[in-house]
Amino acid sequence: MAKESGPRNRNHFGSSSKSRLEDEGFKDMDDGSICHRNPTAPFTRPENLMNNSSNIRNISFGTYPDDGVSPSPDEGIEEEKAPFEEERPGPVQIVRARESDCIFDLDIGALEKILLQDHLKDLNVVVVSVAGAFRKGKSFILDFMLRYMYNQVHDSWIGGEDEPLTGFKWRGGCERETTGIQVWSDVFVVEKPDGSKVAVLLVDTQGAFDSQSTIKDSATVFALSTMTSSVQVYNLSHNIQEDDLQHLQLFTEYGRLAMEETDSKPFQTLMFLIRDWSSPYEYNYGLEGGRAFLLKRLEVKNNQHAELQNVRKHIDSCFSNTSCFLLPHPGLKVSTNKDFDGRLKDIEEDFKTQLTELVPHLLAPDRLVEKMISGSKITCRDLVEYFKAYIKIYQGDELPHPKSMLQATAEANNLTAVAGAKDLYSRNMERVCGGDKPYMAPADLEHCHAAYCEDSVRYFCSIKKMGGKEFCQRYQDQLETELEEAYNAFSKHNEGKNIFYAARTPATLFVVMFFTYVVSGVTGFIGLSFFAALANLILGVALLVLCIWAYVKYSGEFREAGMLIDQLAEVLWEQVLKPLVENYMEDNVRQTVFNSIRASLTEQGSRPTRLKTD
Repeated sequence: MAKESGPRNRNHFGSSSKSRLEDEGFKDMDDGSICHRNPTAPFTRPENLMNNSSNIRNISFGTYPDDGVSPSPDEGIEEEKAPFEEERPGPVQIVRARESDCIFDLDIGALEKILLQDHLKDLNVVVVSVAGAFRKGKSFILDFMLRYMYNQVHDSWIGGEDEPLTGFKWRGGCERETTGIQVWSDVFVVEKPDGSKVAVLLVDTQGAFDSQSTIKDSATVFALSTMTSSVQVYNLSHNIQEDDLQHLQLFTEYGRLAMEETDSKPFQTLMFLIRDWSSPYEYNYGLEGGRAFLLKRLEVKNNQHAELQNVRKHIDSCFSNTSCFLLPHPGLKVSTNKDFDGRLKDIEEDFKTQLTELVPHLLAPDRLVEKMISGSKITCRDLVEYFKAYIKIYQGDELPHPKSMLQATAEANNLTAVAGAKDLYSRNMERVCGGDKPYMAPADLEHCHAAYCEDSVRYFCSIKKMGGKEFCQRYQDQLETELEEAYNAFSKHNEGKNIFYAARTPATLFVVMFFTYVVSGVTGFIGLSFFAALANLILGVALLVLCIWAYVKYSGEFREAGMLIDQLAEVLWEQVLKPLVENYMEDNVRQTVFNSIRASLTEQGSRPTRLKTD
């Protein structure tokens, strides 16, 4: 599955095979490959392509010629004729979105199969990713990168004029092609000038802003690719517009939220790849023109609006290195011919010339940028773990959901209206039951609440808001809920002004103390010493609790203890004392009414008797 660049790395049998052959009498052999591959990149041969109707193009290695040494028959060694088969390289989707809830899943098995091979897992990794809007040619560029990685030892790595471009699946048209995140199944092992070997992984991403993806989908894919890549190629068309920078700010901030806090810049290299550049008379094609153009675009000026300055400062704070490459249009045959299959003869010379500068700039051994996180180089094994950790964060609810500019503006607009209406309600309620106002009857307070609540809702509805009726109704419901919560707070504050409410706790404790004192005296008098002792104990506890409550109210310390005592007193009052008082009062009232009626009837019965006597 992995490829090792360089002509000396094609020997698949290793040194043990060489020793075996020397033992058999082949000591004068040249130290060449036992098994040779076609020098042309396998994916550049049209006869090796699979059916084009497949979702992902898999590349065949074909049949390799038997150029190795064949021992003579008289040596008694049987010649093996078994066919040489190897798994075909191709794009592998490692991140895909569920259709049901649009949550992204990581195909851990596929990723581990690619990166945890024995000869790869401990190598430092270079990850080159291409991201940007959909239908802007990201996969097209990546396939030229594949050609370079397979053929970089040749000066003509770009291929022949009649060779179709294959690899990551691409096509013309206006509908999206790539979904989720795909990686090339071959990880290329490259020897750097200092002698160290690194593993190079090429990554293709789903295009942003297509008709089937939300802002959250686009932000998640872009953020994941930026977080896991050492070089992020931001693929743009024609120019760097202000909305491109704003989207980059949104996506990188969404990625930075998921990463650990660090003093260093969170991401490494960002290249703005400007496709179809049409102003070479202002800025020349290539890196030099791109550098001058990027300096102009990202310049922070004193007379700029603060919003524009913040976008540019944010991008500078996120990436260690930024660059820009201006790439010309590939030609009308590329953009208008539905049968275009990537043959170089149909592509303009300017495009091919700049392409031979762009790809080596990214992938030449001396230009490779190894992936680093928090200042440490990352191996293929580490990259698998980081992918697992990052995807879990985006699957959860820890991060805020990014929104479109209209939705964010509508939310801010409605929240401002909610805040204004709530402030109006608070001012009105403060006038009738504020901190300096006396205690107010609960019924009157509730009446004021209903009137002021209606005024606040009317104020909310009178403000012009974005988002439509249904969208605004959610915020009106939120306003009404918050007004009810504010009313509960005002009601409790008003109750606190009631002197009888404030004295409930000490009154309750005094009643308990008086009752236990009487019980103690009576039980002690009749000889029930156990019950007298129990009553005295309760009396002492109630007295201690009363002292603690008084200290809390005086000093303001141990407020939790004071709240607990208030709750205990309230329970005693509501469950014991209040029912007893109500029953006692009810009995007294009933008895008083009965006595009054009986006295009245007695008086009426005695009146005729007095008349007769008279």
